[in-house]
Amino acid sequence: MIDRTKELETESIGKLLWMYAMPSIVSQIIASVYNIVDRVFLGQCVGALAIAGLAITMPIMNIIHAFGSLVGVGSSARMSIVLGKKDINWAEKILGNSMILTFILGFLFVTGSYVFMDRILTMFGASADTIAYAREYMDIVLPGMFMTTVTFNLTGLIRASGYPTKSMWILAGGAVLNIILDAIFIYVLGWGIGGAAWATTISMTVSGIVAISHFVSPKSFIRFRKHAWKPKGYIFRNILLIGMSPFLMNVAASGVVALLNRQLIRYGGDLAVGAYGIANTFGTLSVMLILGVCQGMQPIAGYNYGAGHPLRLKSVYTLTLKVNVLIGTLGALLALTIPYILLRAFTTEQALIDIGVPAMRYMMVMFPLVGFTITNSNFFQSIDKPWIAIVTSLSRQVLFLAPMIYLVPTLFINAGGNGLTGVWASMTISDVLGAVLAFLLMLSQRHVFKTAE
Repeated sequence: MIDRTKELETESIGKLLWMYAMPSIVSQIIASVYNIVDRVFLGQCVGALAIAGLAITMPIMNIIHAFGSLVGVGSSARMSIVLGKKDINWAEKILGNSMILTFILGFLFVTGSYVFMDRILTMFGASADTIAYAREYMDIVLPGMFMTTVTFNLTGLIRASGYPTKSMWILAGGAVLNIILDAIFIYVLGWGIGGAAWATTISMTVSGIVAISHFVSPKSFIRFRKHAWKPKGYIFRNILLIGMSPFLMNVAASGVVALLNRQLIRYGGDLAVGAYGIANTFGTLSVMLILGVCQGMQPIAGYNYGAGHPLRLKSVYTLTLKVNVLIGTLGALLALTIPYILLRAFTTEQALIDIGVPAMRYMMVMFPLVGFTITNSNFFQSIDKPWIAIVTSLSRQVLFLAPMIYLVPTLFINAGGNGLTGVWASMTISDVLGAVLAFLLMLSQRHVFKTAE
């Protein structure tokens, strides 16, 4: 058994961020392939309504991911801190208790979703034309969502315990399998949206099994041991408190998308929902790259915060911020300059492309600021400041976007403009306001770089 975390307080910050961020970035890109490949195959083989139906399910999928991040982010951030304090026994208790939480929350969510399926889909904007597609997808995907949350949880802990590359390969293997199965189920067998659901379910189940095997292996210095499976209230509380920021952010995003879909249907119909689903795919890809860098930062920041190294803490924050602003800038440039080419990969329907071009430009023009906001939220998660992280992460979606998607379209219409354009513009405005609040919160907490203990 080898402790793979000691280098976190001795190796150069630049090298460490590269070592930890690159596997995380690749993992995030690969994870986004799940959604991209589904949309490409459905758009080319089934049609626009299938894409719109899949877009309706995305808020529900985000909530599922939220449960995974609630436990996964909370437990991995906490594990990094206690490993910085050289407490292996505590780290293993975090591992076991995180699995107990995953079992409980997964069961509750899947059961509740089945009971209220039609109500949920209608609430998230399903119409008479799209609800059948959305229901078929969710009926198949939901049973496998438990393994999805297991995968998200354990790959984060694998990374936090010193195996970032292995974490990447587990997710990469699942994504490659998903692509292969998508081609077989949708293109060859003609199973439509049900084929996309089966591909996702099978691939995530395989990834989850492989992740579990890592912590069973005697080669891992953090493993499933008998003492780790005893429920501890204080560990539950620590995991849930730190993980609450990404959880609330994902849940809030799902709620906002439900409101957004209603406004899109109101001003642009089902095609506007489909266009948003495609444009949001590229926005999500940029966000996942940013989150990949943040995931690389998390074990480095958490470990050095726990070990009491404030200068290294400041170095990893600053470097992460620079990289993520650059990623956001590149995403914005692509959306502004070649939106037609990007949209054309998903659909041949000109009406859908015409709606999607302005959508993509408005949604992504302020992505450099999004990189700044996300970095700050994840940094505060990493150093056990959950309330600052929660406020930072919720500002863009809840404090600003939720009211803006009602206010801005009305202002556009009153000024003689287009209500649908107002919906797109509300996202731009919210990105700016969210970044301003994140900046102010960081100023209030800059003392951590002098007193990290």
